[in-house]
Amino acid sequence: MSVILEIEKLSFGYKKENLLFHDLSLTLKKGEIKAIVGESGAGKSTLFELILKNLKPLSGTLKSSKFSEVFQDPYSSFHPSYSLLNQIKDVASLEQLDSYLQSLNLEYELLLKLPHELSGGQLQRASILRAMLMKPDLLLLDEPTSALDNVVQLEIMKMLIEHLDDMGILLITHDMELASWCANEIIKI
Repeated sequence: MSVILEIEKLSFGYKKENLLFHDLSLTLKKGEIKAIVGESGAGKSTLFELILKNLKPLSGTLKSSKFSEVFQDPYSSFHPSYSLLNQIKDVASLEQLDSYLQSLNLEYELLLKLPHELSGGQLQRASILRAMLMKPDLLLLDEPTSALDNVVQLEIMKMLIEHLDDMGILLITHDMELASWCANEIIKI
């Protein structure tokens, strides 16, 4: 399988004397799920910001294939005054929309609404829908199922695992049970 994320000797800190990462190395291939776990403030979300190139590392290299991301707070990842469908069409193909709607237990009519008109769980699933429709090689998931109950969480993770032939997943979670269940490797930071 091809490498879709390669991090070599990455060092980063908001202050040089207080590094979150020092010489962090990580390789992720299509077909793999790697979970990043750690306490709040350990730098898990900061690692995603580095991958997204919103932050610049102090040293090291970071290379990634085409990616999409699902953030922990779905309300902050959608514009409040545009329908979900318009926001999804702006960045993704609607080619597999019906199939993903069914897998995510979402009604098409929900996509015609504004973000604040949906529950947190519905919006989180819409965020996953958008990310999947972007057809990424690398899917970055930051607590993607935290707004969902355990049964729905399991269904969503099973659906994501079914698509591992097409992508790899880097998952941030506080849930060690979830990480142990789905990840090929758990990286503690």
